[in-house]
Amino acid sequence: MSEFMTTNELAEMLRTSPETCRYWRHRGTGPRSFKVGRRVLYDRADVEAWIKAARDEQVPA
Repeated sequence: MSEFMTTNELAEMLRTSPETCRYWRHRGTGPRSFKVGRRVLYDRADVEAWIKAARDEQVPA
């Protein structure tokens, strides 16, 4: 079964502010999200895939 995260939980995981996560969502550059009523949720598997994609596109130092 999937585990869903709120915007605040996502921000805590990524060590950024909830406002930054909302901005990414607004721009369409953050992890996939969906709404249930007024609540925005993120599937942990989507978040982990988004992080992996971001890491994979980094050029090794």
